[in-house]
Amino acid sequence: MINEIFGKKIGMTQVFTEDDKLVPVTVIKADPNVICQVKTVESDGYNALQLGFGEVKENKLNKPAAGHFKAQGVEPKKYLRETRVEDASEYKVGDTQTLESFVDVAKVDVTATSKGKGFAGVMKRYGFRGGPGGHGSHFHRAPASVGQCATPARVFKGKRLPGHMGVDTVTTRNLKVVRVDTEQNLILLRGAVPGGVNSVVRVRVARA
Repeated sequence: MINEIFGKKIGMTQVFTEDDKLVPVTVIKADPNVICQVKTVESDGYNALQLGFGEVKENKLNKPAAGHFKAQGVEPKKYLRETRVEDASEYKVGDTQTLESFVDVAKVDVTATSKGKGFAGVMKRYGFRGGPGGHGSHFHRAPASVGQCATPARVFKGKRLPGHMGVDTVTTRNLKVVRVDTEQNLILLRGAVPGGVNSVVRVRVARA
């Protein structure tokens, strides 16, 4: 069984639940995912399925991608993602994964790439308190002491310092499924999910 589906984050809104409570939700559009390749232990060394989604014109593909879809005998897709399964031989190229399998699901885990924040200091990146805000203080937003004098005479690896923030693979777990619209291929999840608008997200059934 394929317990996940890939889609795109549309944005956030708010809806009323059946008990008349207003809740914030993230809208994810998950068009049918088509199996574009079946990977088995015999052919590739492991069991997995390559899922394709999103429409794309054939003239927008490079030759390797066009040749791959032609060899598999499926329509070209804009995005390709891979998912592990226990036995890939149970599936065949051309099968689809839709939101129908998420109608009775209560909670899901969502994985996506977080928004890029550029170069950030320790206060923004890690939530440091910072120094006094008065004019006489010369310590405001700096990270303060980071090492020792003679021993060990270096900065330990993993020290929280300024640097690039965001663009990390982030998973938000146990998000409640508020609504599933199989006609428009939309799934509404309570709360926020990683990534910006139109970013590719993976929606997986949460482990019990």
